[in-house]
Amino acid sequence: MILENFDELNAGQKNMFAKTCLRLLQTGFLARDKRDNKDMYYFLLSYKKYFDEYFEIIHYEVNLDRENGAVQLVHEDSSNVLRLNKEETVILLILRILYHQHLADTSINDNIIISINELHQYYDSLELKKKINKTDLVKILRMYKKYNIIEPLGDITKSNSKVVIFSTVLLAINTSAINDVYDLISRIDPGQGSEEHEEAN
Repeated sequence: MILENFDELNAGQKNMFAKTCLRLLQTGFLARDKRDNKDMYYFLLSYKKYFDEYFEIIHYEVNLDRENGAVQLVHEDSSNVLRLNKEETVILLILRILYHQHLADTSINDNIIISINELHQYYDSLELKKKINKTDLVKILRMYKKYNIIEPLGDITKSNSKVVIFSTVLLAINTSAINDVYDLISRIDPGQGSEEHEEAN
């Protein structure tokens, strides 16, 4: 077993292993391009077998997307999924759509960056019965920051502020096809008070 060799790691490596495990259990995601995730992401890349074996004991699986630089921790019985309300679901789907739309115009080494105003405009274009207010939007964006989906680049209470969308948004929605995302968002019933969507955390 890989973990039988754990004592061969030095103190710094053991500390990084513990720190990375804790972060995954807290957030469910690691984004290679997020500044405070980068070291943990590359450490996990180098010692993934250790993480696989450790998390297997507690019935978790480490999903690694090397191409996009994202990691997701998933429990085998989905006990770590976050149940989102309708507004949280809509914002997550919009973030996924805007990520896709901006990808074609972004250099491979650059992050996907949108404005708060752009997010608001897309939400309004859906013509949902209930409009999202600034307070709720800020609360939702702070939640997705916590889960390593986005990173605000300024005051998110201001419409001209920018937000980085990380590739972890690709893992947060259970489909890799952008057409499926458009379909999900088109099927949201304006008359419903809430709608659940699963996001691992």
